[in-house]
Amino acid sequence: MKKTTIIIESVLAVALIALYVLYFCGNPFAKKSSDVVEGEGAKIPVAVVNTDSILKHYTLAVEAQDKLMNQYEESTLKLDTKLKTFQKEYETFQQDVLNFQRKLEAGAFLSRDRAESEQARLQKKEQQLMAKQQELENLRQQLTNDFMEQQAQLTQQLQDSVQQFLHEYNKDGHLHLIVNDAVLMDKVAGYDITNEVIEGLNANYVKE
Repeated sequence: MKKTTIIIESVLAVALIALYVLYFCGNPFAKKSSDVVEGEGAKIPVAVVNTDSILKHYTLAVEAQDKLMNQYEESTLKLDTKLKTFQKEYETFQQDVLNFQRKLEAGAFLSRDRAESEQARLQKKEQQLMAKQQELENLRQQLTNDFMEQQAQLTQQLQDSVQQFLHEYNKDGHLHLIVNDAVLMDKVAGYDITNEVIEGLNANYVKE
């Protein structure tokens, strides 16, 4: 009986010690916004950010992307107008060529010089249209290249902005790693600081 009493008292003592640790030291299994990954004899504080959410809700990203898209759409509209004008010119040229062939076959030209003059005019027009077609193709390619370049610049600007914020956010070094969840194969809830980052970025943007 004494043995049983001693065992019970020992178990109660261990339980009380465990409760004491949990109460005064905090629950080590509780999830926090910036949790830890346990390694071999080490704990590494980590946090996760969702870059897609940042692009959708960071005011600078939204406004810059809208501006870039508006510029691209306006440029595309101008190019489309030029293409339609070119198409009309080309259709007129085709009709002129057809009329020339019909007149030539019917012997409708008053002289050979008149026929050769009309043929030379059509050849010159064809060369002009080919040059204009190449010009429009170059313009289309330039439009695409400019858009891609501006997109790359915008991406770099946003990346620098986010990195600068995260540097300030973690200047005390309380986090050892801040990772993009796009490269994670799996994650545990409670590690995400995306909302904090978005709020901070937008607050800084308003000040600037």
